[in-house]
Amino acid sequence: MIAQQYQLYIERRDPDRNMARFYALSIEETLFGQARLIRRWGRIGTIGRTVQHSFDDEGEAVGLFLELLRAKRLRGYQPRRVSRSVPNSVTAVPRS
Repeated sequence: MIAQQYQLYIERRDPDRNMARFYALSIEETLFGQARLIRRWGRIGTIGRTVQHSFDDEGEAVGLFLELLRAKRLRGYQPRRVSRSVPNSVTAVPRS
């Protein structure tokens, strides 16, 4: 049984290079009680690719999770920026 939820979603954007990528990690429990690390990555807006790693020990899955996180942070991946939606306060002005 997994003691804690592990989920991560990070992005790397560089408009000058037309780059918009995502990387997602999660650790889940399989039906057989093993820990499974699921990695998804690709261009933002696509399904991307998925790879799954199974471990007998949750600690091994967490170790790989943290190792992958460190590597991606060094390459410039950051948590997704939440943009605040500002209500449109523009009103129609009658022409004279």
